[in-house]
Amino acid sequence: MFSLQICFFPNARAFSLRYQTAGMLENVLRQGVLGEDDTGEESPRNLKLPSRKPAIVCENCLHSLGKDIRARVFHILDPKGILEMLLVFLEEKEAGNHVVPRLENYEHDENRLLPFLGQWKGHSVTKRSGVYGATIAEHDTLATLEIDEKGHLTQVITATSKDDNITTNVPWTGCILENTVIFDKGFQFTLLPGGMYMGYPSDISKSVAESTSFHLEFCWIDSSSKRQRLVRTYDAEGYAVSSTYFLETKI
Repeated sequence: MFSLQICFFPNARAFSLRYQTAGMLENVLRQGVLGEDDTGEESPRNLKLPSRKPAIVCENCLHSLGKDIRARVFHILDPKGILEMLLVFLEEKEAGNHVVPRLENYEHDENRLLPFLGQWKGHSVTKRSGVYGATIAEHDTLATLEIDEKGHLTQVITATSKDDNITTNVPWTGCILENTVIFDKGFQFTLLPGGMYMGYPSDISKSVAESTSFHLEFCWIDSSSKRQRLVRTYDAEGYAVSSTYFLETKI
C-alpha cells in the first residue's frame, strides 16, 4: 500500500511528488526492516532495479526556463532508508523532428562543480503540507558556494523572510570527491551532467534516531545565469513536511 503527497508550483510548472510505503520511516527503521527487498529474486544481468517496496520515492520536476523541456528526477531509498538509486528523465514536449535531449551529450563536462560556484541571488516559495497547517512562506535568498586551492568547499545560504524580515544563515563546509560533494553536516550532492545536482543526507537513519528532519534536493542550471531548485523536507517519521521552489540568478 502506497501513500502519495504532491505539491505544485503552477507559475514555475514545477512539482514535487512523494511516494511512500505504508510503514513509516521512524518505527520500521529501528526494527531494521523498512520493506521487502528483491535480493532473492532473479533479474536480468547488469540491470539494477530498485527495491520492490522502497522506503521513500521522491520525484521532483522542473521545467526549463527557455525551452519546452523538463527534467524529472527520482530519489529512491532502499528498505533500510539508505539512498539506493538516482534516476533522471529529460523530456521534451512534442519533439517532432527535433533531436530528443539526452544527458549523454553532457557526459564529457570536465568540471561539473564549476557552474554552481559563486553567488546566487533569488526568491523562494515554501508550501507546507496540510498536516503542518498548509501555509505558504516566501523568502529572499542568497546562496554562496566557494572552493579554495586545497579543495575545501564553503557554502552559505542566507534567507530573509518576506513576512517578518528575519534573516537566517546556514553555513556548511565540505569537500569534493570526483563528482560527489560531501558536507560536514551529513549532506551530499551528486553532480550530474547538464548542470544538475541531486542532494540527499549521507545517513537518514541518523536523522531518524535523533528525531530530526531531513531533505532531498534537485538543482538545475539550464541557462548561463539562472537556476532552479526544488527541496522536499521530511520529518523524522518520513512524512513530507514541505516543498520549496527556488529561482536564482548568478551575480
